[in-house]
Amino acid sequence: MKRSRFTEEQIIAILREQESGVKTAEVCRRHGISSATFYA
Repeated sequence: MKRSRFTEEQIIAILREQESGVKTAEVCRRHGISSATFYA
């Protein structure tokens, strides 16, 4: 199994940040992930 770059807590924080109204593209840029990775 591939090791994740982010911990579960970091993933939850990123998702909550997007839910709070920040645009998905901005969240992805800030954390260095692609939009495809975000939606996966």
